Amino acid sequence: MIESQLSVKVKGFYAASGGCINNGGEARTDKGSYFVKWNDADRYPGMFKREAEGLKLLLSAKAICIPEVVYTDVTEDGLQFIVMQFIRSSARSRNFWKLLGQRLAALHRNKQLYFGLNQANYIGSLRQYNEYRSTWSSFFIEQRLEKQVELAIQSSRLSLTDQKHFDALYKVIPELMPEEPPALLHGDLWGGNLMVNETGEPCLIDPAVYYGHREAEIAYTQLFGGFDNEFYSAYDEAFPLQKGFDKRADVYNLYPLLVHVNLFGGGYADQVRSILQKVLNK
Repeated sequence: MIESQLSVKVKGFYAASGGCINNGGEARTDKGSYFVKWNDADRYPGMFKREAEGLKLLLSAKAICIPEVVYTDVTEDGLQFIVMQFIRSSARSRNFWKLLGQRLAALHRNKQLYFGLNQANYIGSLRQYNEYRSTWSSFFIEQRLEKQVELAIQSSRLSLTDQKHFDALYKVIPELMPEEPPALLHGDLWGGNLMVNETGEPCLIDPAVYYGHREAEIAYTQLFGGFDNEFYSAYDEAFPLQKGFDKRADVYNLYPLLVHVNLFGGGYADQVRSILQKVLNK
């Protein structure tokens, strides 16, 4: 596959572990190593084309290490794949977390006029909707929460009572969340999408790119933990968050939690209900 598309000779392939959507691994060739991912194009149409566009957009910001995309295509038998720069991991540098905070802040300083993106993409295996909105609150409600709540109701992972609580939340979100210019976000920034490159510096992979409120990105880093306090201090020094962020973080994290509800079910629905109860004092 790689040989025919890229005119290289593959010397060996070493499968990566841990992927639940894609197959992937390191392809060692006569022109160096590449990371290759593939899956079923019928099941996830356009996934790698969207990922390639997101990676290129992040890379164009020249703020933080992002793997370069080499090639992406779909074979005649419906296999889609992406070939990208292989990031060889090493030990973290002493200032790893400080660099991450500074460089993520630099990424977030890339702005555009509207919240969203020029097309839908993916978060995990789910479609992520990005229709442009002029305010963050309308984008967050209509393109983030409503889409995932609707999906969860259809699958009976959330109830109609939950729907009513979300309807109540939508009424307070415009007052709860401060408006800021749309910032370029990685969009799926948890520990599993953070790497250490050969020089010990942070590198981001597997994005779900859009222009949104940067507080949503910072909140997501807190959801599953693993980010050192030095990261938050460095970020806030470089690009201070508005007052009251800690009170808003749980509401931002309703989106990734709803994604997990729709992907995995389990106790994530209870986490969603707990946040709704806290915010609405139910």
